Amino acid sequence: MTLDPPTMLTLSVALAAAAALYLAVEWRSVREASLLFWSGGFAIIAVGCVLALMRGSGLVLVGVWFANGLLVVAHWLFLLGVARFTETRLSRGWYLIVVVWLAMLTLPSDQAWSKVMLMVQSSMIVLVTLRASFLLRPHGKSLSVGAVQLRYVLLGHGLFYLFKVGTAAISGTAIDLVSFRGEIIQISLVEGAIAIMLIALSMTGTERYRREQQIARLANRDPLTALYNRRALEVRAPRLLNQVARHRPGALLLIDIDNFKPVNDLYGHTAGDRLLITLSEMVRAVLPEGSLAARLGGDEFVILLANASSERVEALGTALREQFRHVAAQTFDTPTPVTLSIGATLFDRPPTSLAALIEQGDHALYASKRGGRDSIRLVDRTTTAAAPVTGP
Repeated sequence: MTLDPPTMLTLSVALAAAAALYLAVEWRSVREASLLFWSGGFAIIAVGCVLALMRGSGLVLVGVWFANGLLVVAHWLFLLGVARFTETRLSRGWYLIVVVWLAMLTLPSDQAWSKVMLMVQSSMIVLVTLRASFLLRPHGKSLSVGAVQLRYVLLGHGLFYLFKVGTAAISGTAIDLVSFRGEIIQISLVEGAIAIMLIALSMTGTERYRREQQIARLANRDPLTALYNRRALEVRAPRLLNQVARHRPGALLLIDIDNFKPVNDLYGHTAGDRLLITLSEMVRAVLPEGSLAARLGGDEFVILLANASSERVEALGTALREQFRHVAAQTFDTPTPVTLSIGATLFDRPPTSLAALIEQGDHALYASKRGGRDSIRLVDRTTTAAAPVTGP
């Protein structure tokens, strides 16, 4: 089989159609918009190659600039897909590329314009492809293997089209887009088929990694508050607890909402859920770096602190109580105030287990509630322990 234009176009149709179909099937299962854009891009490439094949066989349905220009639209859709994947908002200027392409359709379809059209179309592909590659830069964070591959495949693809622009500008270069003649066009067809395969594989790996990350995140997070659930806390807590020492105490704060039931009874469970979400946001706001927070269930939350002190625990607990009391009082009119009770434990030796540590916090929480609620009960279990502290 010779690598003549009809053969390469046929191969490109098969590869692009397969990529479009696969990504569309993936989109139906995960509903990621980036997959839909990428699938649309490959579908347009397949249509463009089919139109080019038909034109080469003497069946002319559309102008040659339309068929070849579909490649620009396809790469523009690739850029939109990458923007959605990286959660980046594109400026309106990038949408002008489609307007420029539509304006080019008014040019005469003859060989004299082939070099100009190749340079303009290739320049637009360079712009959108390099922009897409730039959006996939790591931002200081590690990317998935698929995203890294996609970044460099797009970079190489864009640089190839930049080479095409430079080569087409050389005087005497033979280019005939109408009949697919000229060395640049022959090389482009080969590179295009290879690029379709590599880009499709990279896109698939990129979204698969994203899906795996989402599944793992959902398994570790409380669905209502997005804090860690108990299972995730049990996995992450040992690392923090093993760092505890005399010079680096740890602390656990067990938090419970006082009079939470009347909120559900008077205002409905949706209002109760909103209150839980509000508390979780407050916890995130005061959570120091290197600490852990989780929802154990119901209206009970836990915070694990590293390098803690009684003053630090008191300050954090008091800030949470005061802020929560103020918000709840403004939002809900209940017979008894909706407040927080906190049971805290300060320790300088790793506990036997997280469950044992939570049980100690539970005893302190019970003492807080028994003492009138809306308070923090701190039990100091360090080797230099003083008397237990109760905060109003």
